[in-house]
Amino acid sequence: MKDFIQAHLMRSLMFVPAHREKLLESAINRSADVLLLDLEDSVQPAENKVIARENIKNWVSEGKFADFLVFPRVNDRESGELLRDAYELTIEGIHGFMYPKSKKGEDVYFFDKLLETIEYEKGIPVGTFKIIPLIETAAAVLNAQEICQASDRVIAIAYGCEDFIADLGGIHDEEGQSLFTPRAIIAMAAKAHGILPIDTVHVNVHDLEELEQNLKVAKNLGFEGMMVLNPKELELVHRYFSPSAKEIKDAEEMLKLADQAKSQGNGVAMINGKFIGPPMILAAQKVLKKKMLIEKKNSK
Repeated sequence: MKDFIQAHLMRSLMFVPAHREKLLESAINRSADVLLLDLEDSVQPAENKVIARENIKNWVSEGKFADFLVFPRVNDRESGELLRDAYELTIEGIHGFMYPKSKKGEDVYFFDKLLETIEYEKGIPVGTFKIIPLIETAAAVLNAQEICQASDRVIAIAYGCEDFIADLGGIHDEEGQSLFTPRAIIAMAAKAHGILPIDTVHVNVHDLEELEQNLKVAKNLGFEGMMVLNPKELELVHRYFSPSAKEIKDAEEMLKLADQAKSQGNGVAMINGKFIGPPMILAAQKVLKKKMLIEKKNSK
């Protein structure tokens, strides 16, 4: 789990209805880190789900998604479509699945065992396919820690605000107050268990000023990525979930001073009057690791 997280960028996770080839074509010419190839809500009627699965298999086999992490959003446990989704799409080129309506740990455990059975039958190493549970009900928010621990496949949890508000019977207010507490809970649960918290979509896709305000809150809360509905959002999302020039400079200086202190036999180093402790060193290493991953992606 940790190896996967450390080896990949997951700043932006962009939804693409998998039955619409025009949108798939557009998506592969964008800069999203992760493609959430949707088989669920945006793929209606049911006949389109067959088309969506076929499109994904064909495009994967042709190498069209080679520059992305690919996580289809499968249909939920009660849909009658989940087994077909999982069996047909456990193929090379798919990294994992977004699992909707994850209300408790048992739901994720069930999906984990389904994938394990399929992997075993197909001769694929068990644990190959990762899971991103989608937290979109009041119960799921309250069970977020349990969901994080339900499977070693879980690399992130993502917040689905609109379904959450509908389940709650609340109001998605302009200030975002109704979303603040669940966002904070989700971010804390993820970080407590060493996985990535992914923030909810920004519904007003044409209001980039509002998106930026949401991104400021998301970064303050500890989120490390955001689900995206429109490619025009990617530039801002990447800016906020990439280390700034100052963050990179500070991280490099911090590690340099820590190495100097260690080589000179000093117990601790200081920067700007503050002791450089192990948590600060770990944070600096994460900043520089992300910088390296971004440079690698931009060089392609």
